[in-house]
Amino acid sequence: MATTNDLKNGIVLNIDGQLWTVTSFQHVKPGKGGAFVRTTLKNVLSGKVVDKTFNAGIKVETANVDRSEMTYLYNDGVDYVFMDPDTYDQVSVSPETVGDSAGYMLENSTVTLARHEGEPLYVELPASVELTIAHTDPGVQGDRSTGGNKPAELETGATVQVPLFIESGEKIRVDPRDGRYLGRVK
Repeated sequence: MATTNDLKNGIVLNIDGQLWTVTSFQHVKPGKGGAFVRTTLKNVLSGKVVDKTFNAGIKVETANVDRSEMTYLYNDGVDYVFMDPDTYDQVSVSPETVGDSAGYMLENSTVTLARHEGEPLYVELPASVELTIAHTDPGVQGDRSTGGNKPAELETGATVQVPLFIESGEKIRVDPRDGRYLGRVK
């Protein structure tokens, strides 16, 4: 248990049996009436975002979420298998838990696996990942006033929008949170 004064970004709360991460908070002291804390919460499992207001000083239930560095090994056809590099323990994680991150994970890459009471909650990737383009059509110089984009399929199977000058076989940097092209790797 913690009070609303202890709230900070990244803390996980257990509200009505569901886990919510605090993404932003603001302590408000109006001129009239009691103080309160205005928060924005994101559901850990579904990703739903809600605004919630707590009265100042009340107790909220926190959840213990363990984040650990894991190595992605392979997809066994059903689940994704991760290994703890310290203990060599392997953990199978369902595709629903991995979510969109699967399109940006290469075998032997390091990810962060969040667990609550031993149950995997979500997989967190670094802010940018380097992947090779498996296939993209050649860029056509046409009549356009601004730089254009084209779809490119990555080695993991995900598709991202890249500038026209990017060719198949090039290594690029991608933001795995939204699939945005960040630049070429030299």
